[in-house]
Amino acid sequence: MARMGLTAERVVEAAADLADEIGFDNVTLSALARGFGVKDASLYSHVKNLQDLRERVALLAGSELTDRTGAALAGRAGKDALVAFADAYRKFAHERPGRYAATQIRLDQALAASSPAFLRNAENCYAMLRAYGLAEPDLTDAVRLLRSTFHGFVSLEAAGGFGAARLPRESWDRVVEALHSALEHWPSPS
Repeated sequence: MARMGLTAERVVEAAADLADEIGFDNVTLSALARGFGVKDASLYSHVKNLQDLRERVALLAGSELTDRTGAALAGRAGKDALVAFADAYRKFAHERPGRYAATQIRLDQALAASSPAFLRNAENCYAMLRAYGLAEPDLTDAVRLLRSTFHGFVSLEAAGGFGAARLPRESWDRVVEALHSALEHWPSPS
């Protein structure tokens, strides 16, 4: 690519694409600059440093994941919403592995709070879980249960960690069914 027309948005999008190809942790400013056919220094007028680039990729990826899960939730409630959300999450992790990895980095609280996509994601998750009759602090606990289960499953799957003959999709469906049951029978506070 030529240097002409280089923008922060193009740099971040290219970094996200590169992350999907080579892994989020392998993205460097040098590799990105090579892809644009420019020197590393040319990127510094668009991003501050590698950390800034990583955060911007995380925000972009979070927005894309939120768009997918939000579209999947539209018009659904209860188990149907949970299944749609879970499947959209897993599909994103499969199709966009570098972007998915970017969604897992810890962002500065102020930066995350300033992102409309992160706020929308939280609203979507909480709305889905309210259909199960949950309120705080149970909502936070349920979000953590879902996130850790989904992330653990897709991470193990991506690493080839499921060697049994049973297809991962079949296990995924059962895991989501078990989560639905757990949410329906959420324990009362002690």
